[in-house]
Amino acid sequence: MRLKTNAIHASAKRLGKHSQQGVTLPELMVGIAVGLLVVAVAMGALMASRGISGTVSDATGIQQQASYTMRTIGQQLRQAGSLYLNLNPSNVSVQDTAVAAATPVAFEASATASGSGNTFTPATDTLTGTDTTLTVGYRRYAETVFSSTSTTPTLQSLMRNCLGGPADTSTDQRLESIFTFNSSNGTLQCAGNGAAAQPIMQNVADFQVRYLLQDNTALGDTKIQYLTAGDAVNGNWGKVQAVEVCLVLYGDEPLDLPLGSSYTGCGNNVDPSKNKIDMTTLTGSRARRMHIAFRNVFQLRSQGLIGTVL
Repeated sequence: MRLKTNAIHASAKRLGKHSQQGVTLPELMVGIAVGLLVVAVAMGALMASRGISGTVSDATGIQQQASYTMRTIGQQLRQAGSLYLNLNPSNVSVQDTAVAAATPVAFEASATASGSGNTFTPATDTLTGTDTTLTVGYRRYAETVFSSTSTTPTLQSLMRNCLGGPADTSTDQRLESIFTFNSSNGTLQCAGNGAAAQPIMQNVADFQVRYLLQDNTALGDTKIQYLTAGDAVNGNWGKVQAVEVCLVLYGDEPLDLPLGSSYTGCGNNVDPSKNKIDMTTLTGSRARRMHIAFRNVFQLRSQGLIGTVL
């Protein structure tokens, strides 16, 4: 019995000694190295995913800003050349009123404001500008408006310029939007109807404007000309049919740009090959940033007839 008990104790002692053994130093070092390798791979994948996500978000933000800017400019340009249809003109001749079946109406182009308000003359106030600025104007008139608090209609102008003005109390007869590019701080600004210029878009690298005129000098051979303000546009603003707006926006996320990375800008309209701009040479807030150019053509309602036949 004593021999059996001694054998059991000896066996338990051997098992306890074996179960308490830890890992060796080489095994520990290998485990740490494998763990660090896994962490490094995970961090690399995370950084790559973050970089891709940041680039996609940057491109999406640029697209949204460009869409807003083009929509703001286009809203004003598409109204340029519009005329007011007066459904109850006062200067109707006797023979017109004698026709009972026809109700006389009349288009009103020019308008004179009372007090200190500005006037509207289609030939001079519809469209002017330079290669980097654009001034759009159109007739501001009142319409019959019904409110939920009153059954009596009131006359109110429902149109606004690029800044949401002028106020309802204004006597202006011309809605005016003046777009200018401030290259010093990279903003596109808008002013009009006496209001000071305010930024409507940031991160603007370039803003260029061209004007489309129809050449009818040769019968049966009508041509559309792209002209800058310094060309034959001066003195022919009433013949402009459409306006091309070019806008270059840049992002906020820094990028790892390979040597020779470039984008197509607005610059030289005579030689488009010179529009390639090396992005690796840019400095300041534009250094190592994504640049995207946007172009859009907006047609005027009058199709180049305002100021020529009116």
